[in-house]
Parts: sequence; structure tokens; C-alpha cells
Amino acid sequence: MEAGQRARLLVSNAANVPAVGRPCPVCGSREAHPLLAKGELRLVRCRQCSAIYADPVPPQFASGQYYDEAGAAYYLSPAKLQSDYAPVRFQRELELFRRHCLRGAVLDVGCCSGGFLFQLQRRFPGCYEVLGSDVSGAPLDHAEAQGIAVLRGNFLELDLAGRRFDAVTFWAVLEHLLEPAAFLDRTWSILRPGGLCFALVPNAQSLAMRLLGARYRYLYPQHLTYFTKTTLAKLVQKRFVCVEARTTHFNPVVLWQDWRSGGREVSNEERGRLLQRTTAYKQTPWLKPAKALYGITERLLGAMGLADNLALVLRRRD
Repeated sequence: MEAGQRARLLVSNAANVPAVGRPCPVCGSREAHPLLAKGELRLVRCRQCSAIYADPVPPQFASGQYYDEAGAAYYLSPAKLQSDYAPVRFQRELELFRRHCLRGAVLDVGCCSGGFLFQLQRRFPGCYEVLGSDVSGAPLDHAEAQGIAVLRGNFLELDLAGRRFDAVTFWAVLEHLLEPAAFLDRTWSILRPGGLCFALVPNAQSLAMRLLGARYRYLYPQHLTYFTKTTLAKLVQKRFVCVEARTTHFNPVVLWQDWRSGGREVSNEERGRLLQRTTAYKQTPWLKPAKALYGITERLLGAMGLADNLALVLRRRD
């Protein structure tokens, strides 16, 4: 069955399954008030902790089935793969990771096609024992073909055979989860004493979110929770101590496009082409002056807490 046919079948089946209601993913409260509606996305704000989250959640996103069906075609598209395996793709994540973890056993949850772990092994041979996990089977096939060891299925149900890790990473994953707290609890249980958890999520207080609101392309059904620095800190505080917190990344092309389009839905194909184009910009030598200006802008936004993503380094509470 072709990817497009699988996607249409998934949408058709999901239409016959009720959406999933949920309590606040941060504090567990069921008291919330409506905040925003965009297409099938319904956002609410928790009256207790102010977390912003989708409620109800379409079944294909609540179960993760989307990522093993319709989403897999995007993850394996030439534009996405070329970008994910480009040397510049995980530059910020690698710099953050290396500041805190120089060696050891690493599990990348939601590893997709394995780009981060591939770069980690290629740049620092012999330093890490790596393992990736995901619910999306076809991208894991690609990761295995690149020499990445993988485990398939829901992280909460994986049989790790008693393995413990020095670091567990969630790069752009927690915002996709129905129950992110459960994933952090499992992470705590498989980390060695003093082990680290790295998390990167979209920043709900970014400049893009403030300027664009509902027009922002990353305000969409796949994202189930919209974290601020405060609500993310509340989510992790039970199991972890925060070692470093920052905002990072800035994509002015997305800001410009979404401003002009007025919030038009952006297809996965368009996302892939944009990722490919911005990755090419980063690798073009004659754009060095523009990249320097971009770097200054990103650092300023980061210092003000307005960059696109939140990045946290967390140490396991013993």
C-alpha cells in the first residue's frame, strides 16, 4: 500500500473513533478553560498550573498510530532524510549534549530515522553506546541501515532487559505525547544515578508564537502540549533537577511565511522542502555574513527567552 493510501485510510479510520479527553498533562487537574480553536485542534489552559494543552486529542495522535502510518512518509522523504543527516542538522543539540555528557550509554527516545545518534557516533567515535527507540517502524529501518541499534514500540512498554543509561534524550518529542509525565517517570527508572535527561520542545512564549498566534504552523494537531519554561519546569521537578535551561533556534523564514499566509495549513511536503532549503543555507559559504547576523539575532532572542525552542538538561534525583 502506498504512503498516500495509508494516510487516507488512517484518517478514515480515525474519523470513526472518538477523540481522547485528558486531564492536564502537567498537574493532573481536570479544571481548564477553552483557549483557542484551529481546525481540529482545541487548546485549553489549566486553571491550576496554566499549562496549555490539546483536549480532546484525535485518536491517531493519542495512540501514536499517526507516526507509524501517515507520518512515516514524511520522515523518509528525500528532503527530510537529506536534512536530518546533514552535518549541520543537530549542531545545537550536539553542543548542548557534549557540554554535559562526554561518554556513556545513550538512549534517544523518538529517534525517528536516527539522525542525532548517527551524528553522535560519527563525530565522537568510541565515546558512546547508542540506542534509539520509536513507534514509527519504517524510519527505524533506515536508522538500522545506518548502523544504529533500535528498539521498536511504545517507550513505556519497551523491554530494556535491565539496561541503564547515562543519558536519555527527547529531541522534539515531549510535545507529541499524551502523557509526558509517564515518559519522564520511565526515564528516571532507567537512568543510572546522576544520569541526565535532555529535552527540547517548542517554546510557547517564543517571538513566533507571540507574533503569529494561531497562524503559526507549529500550532497544529500533532503537538499535544505547549510548554512554557514554567510549565515544563513543573512537569520535570518531581523526578529531576534542572542543570541548564535555555531557549534556542530561530527560523525567520517560517515567521515570514506564516505571517504572509495568514495561517494556511502547511503540508508535510512543504515542511520537508523548507527544512532542506534552510539546511542548505547553513552550509553555503558565501552566506557567512548573513549567518553571522542570524547568529547574533538568535542569541539575543535566546537571552530574552524568545527563541523558538526550549532546551532543558535535567539530572536524575536520587
